[in-house]
Amino acid sequence: MTGGALDLAPSVRNFLDLSDAGGDVIAAMIGDAVDRKAARKGWPKGKPDADAPLAGHVLGMIFEKASTRTRVSFDIGMRQLGGSALILDAGTSQLGRGESIADTARVLSRMVDAIMIRTDDHAKAEELAHHAHVPVINGLTDRSHPCQIVADLLTLVEHGKALPGLEIAWFGDGNNVLHSILEAAGLMKFNVRVATPQGYEPEAEFVDMARAGGATITLTQDARAAAEGADVLVTDTWVSMGQTHAEDKLKAMEPFRIDAPLMGVAKSDALFLHCLPAHVGDEVSEEVFEGSQSVVFDEAENRIHAQKSILRWCFGQI
Repeated sequence: MTGGALDLAPSVRNFLDLSDAGGDVIAAMIGDAVDRKAARKGWPKGKPDADAPLAGHVLGMIFEKASTRTRVSFDIGMRQLGGSALILDAGTSQLGRGESIADTARVLSRMVDAIMIRTDDHAKAEELAHHAHVPVINGLTDRSHPCQIVADLLTLVEHGKALPGLEIAWFGDGNNVLHSILEAAGLMKFNVRVATPQGYEPEAEFVDMARAGGATITLTQDARAAAEGADVLVTDTWVSMGQTHAEDKLKAMEPFRIDAPLMGVAKSDALFLHCLPAHVGDEVSEEVFEGSQSVVFDEAENRIHAQKSILRWCFGQI
């Protein structure tokens, strides 16, 4: 075969947003992650799972934004599945010298079995998926963060929370993580109270999507009202990587800090989530972050187990 695109396989599954999989598949991913995590109890982190379902497979990881949890969890996840991963970033690949997303997709499709991209513009992930003939996974874009939310839902289920009817309260910026929580709400039938300053609300598209799926979405500027009786309180850093005008934004966010009094009006068994890294003292107090209701490090660990199930779905194993 000469240059040009390879024929797209009809079975290629991309994971750019949660709706690419759907609610039933996300539930299956969570079940798979619970089982695989339990089967590994006490094992070294790099030991392959007993069935090594992705033996011989390679994941190419494109990083245009800094990463700790995404980088490590996909790498270790592939090792545990029996495969391997390699990293490309702008400083050490031709992407940093102007090679197009389209050409990168076509080249990598001939060299690796799947591609994960962590970038700023969601359109880049979409373009990559359009031109690739292997699965493409959204490791984070400015629009959404679906891999994080699979890990979050896994964490809630592990801690005894049934997802349908759950009351989740979000505080702070209406960002990409919130967008994926809203998307999950419509798919998994839970409700979200969104407490943000005026002008920092989530995109209406995601609110409408959640409501169309049957979720009750409440938008408010009253943090206490959002927290009252909630099952889960969630926040994220107030200023994301690359954002400007931080001083004005931080001032606007002050009333939405999750502290002990705010946790106190939620249910007595409410959990605290944060995708990390956290700026303790800004979006969350140290008392809450280090407290007994915080499950942020379980949540971080679960990125590995969530990524594994996402990968298995992309390869048609779920």
